Amino acid sequence: MTLLRTVVVSGSTSAPSKTLLLARHILAAVAAEATIEPFVVDLAELGAELGGALTRSALPARTEHALRRVESAEILIAATPVYRGSYTGHFKHLFDLIDQNALIDIPVILAATGGSDKHCLVIEHQLRPLFGFLQSLTVPVGVYASPADIADGEVRSELVLSRIRSAARQAVQLASPRPGSAVRPPALAQTA
Repeated sequence: MTLLRTVVVSGSTSAPSKTLLLARHILAAVAAEATIEPFVVDLAELGAELGGALTRSALPARTEHALRRVESAEILIAATPVYRGSYTGHFKHLFDLIDQNALIDIPVILAATGGSDKHCLVIEHQLRPLFGFLQSLTVPVGVYASPADIADGEVRSELVLSRIRSAARQAVQLASPRPGSAVRPPALAQTA
């Protein structure tokens, strides 16, 4: 089995958070596909520290540790609520402070929550370009959930659950452990 460092970044600064709930469902789906080492960066906890730092050198140790975990991810789950038609400012600020070469070729599952289905294209128009700039491998299936898809602390929509499973499967297929991982995956068969 492959041990994959799987990191969630939840861009919501609210607690409790439907965005974090959705991201945790995605994390569980990745764990059903592979053995993972999970880590969650919750901006509801780190937002004040992150927002108070204009440069990476000004970050408190706890937030610097979180950024290093993001930079060492082998699968990244990037989830944000839709705020004024885009991702949250703290979410963008975190990725502004990440080394721009750290996420090259890293599979990223894009996820968002919004007040209605009208915001579902935020994944294509805001998140995918951001991670394209970072040269990440965004999986083809994005995961978007509106309030109608989440009830009683659970994702209830079968369509959203299906997209979660597909995105997790795609990310695991694209992932390969970085140096320092406990176990390396078997070599992929090469075709001519």
